[in-house]
Amino acid sequence: MALLTTQTIKGPFEAIAANGADFTFAAGNVGGDTITLTGREIVLIWNSHATTPYTFGVTSQADEKGRIGDITTYNLDAGEYAVLGVGLTNSPGWKNQSTGLLSVIVSNAAVKWAVLKLPVGYPG
Repeated sequence: MALLTTQTIKGPFEAIAANGADFTFAAGNVGGDTITLTGREIVLIWNSHATTPYTFGVTSQADEKGRIGDITTYNLDAGEYAVLGVGLTNSPGWKNQSTGLLSVIVSNAAVKWAVLKLPVGYPG
């Protein structure tokens, strides 16, 4: 499993130079990837293939009541996007409390991830 790179979003009063607000997508690993979570992450998922639908999954952890709820095969049509938002990424049941990681998987490397982190103080 590879650790996906988190990209921090600029704060509201930071200077932004040319290309300073750009972000990139990384190809998903069919064997799985992990994401370090703080609760300020927005996870964007994109099927970059022109014609073929593919899936992604998220491995859940037992929450405070012992429940799990894996996302096993979330379908993304060709060119389609999905998002996992702030709060969800830090909620019991998603983040592995001992490692601080979220485990994700794709059915094909055409499914790409961008992990964006809100600046310190957000949400707040």
